[in-house]
Amino acid sequence: MTKLKKLVQSIQSEYLKLELPEMRVGDLVRIGVSIQEGNKQRVQPFEGTIIAQHKAGLNSTLTVRKSLQGVGVERVFPLHGPCIISIQVIRRAQVSRAKLYYLRNRTGKATRLKQKFETLPPVWIQSTEKDSTQSK
Repeated sequence: MTKLKKLVQSIQSEYLKLELPEMRVGDLVRIGVSIQEGNKQRVQPFEGTIIAQHKAGLNSTLTVRKSLQGVGVERVFPLHGPCIISIQVIRRAQVSRAKLYYLRNRTGKATRLKQKFETLPPVWIQSTEKDSTQSK
């Protein structure tokens, strides 16, 4: 690796957010966006489905789509930008595409995705096993 690349990576590492949840295309997410109105600052939630994900280190982006009063609204969020306050994954979906651009042409119930039910994380399973052995 050249000296220039190392320098760029050291500068970018300061701005990377480390506490991001695991997100995939098709997930329903709620993103808290910081909005400045005059001299006030507030957090506005934007809830929608991830239709595209661009992974490029500090330049990573999420494209989130929601339907608002019958009109589709898409927004591209920089993952590591200062305007993103929080990201919550609400529901996971089972998809077999990397990009869900076909949802742009669909409306109403046709935009629904099949929900993916996952097993519990191993940490939860271990803690419940310990609780059951202690109660005996």
